[in-house]
Amino acid sequence: MHFKLIVAFVNEKMTDKILDASRSSGATGATVINRAHGEGIVKNKSLFGLSVDNQFDILLFLVEEHLSLDVLEKIKLIGKFDDSPGTGIAFQIDAEDAVGISHQIKELNGIVEERI
Repeated sequence: MHFKLIVAFVNEKMTDKILDASRSSGATGATVINRAHGEGIVKNKSLFGLSVDNQFDILLFLVEEHLSLDVLEKIKLIGKFDDSPGTGIAFQIDAEDAVGISHQIKELNGIVEERI
């Protein structure tokens, strides 16, 4: 079984919704890193010229490769990433090796067989 690592930088207000949606799309868990700071092409400023940081959570998902695109698309949809700038980004990369996930593999075997 092969896995992808999905990394998502999401608006902290959307974290719980994205976690729920990703689980329904095939993710078996996630690691959340709270309160990261982000900045896009245009730096946000307040009325008095002070910079205002966007608060993001970083979500890490180790997802079986046949399920990963569904999870990534669900993250984009629920997070509204394409609707307006600054809502978040997500991407996936190959995870060459992974340990400590044997309990997930047992559960995923049936799910992956159904989908492919």
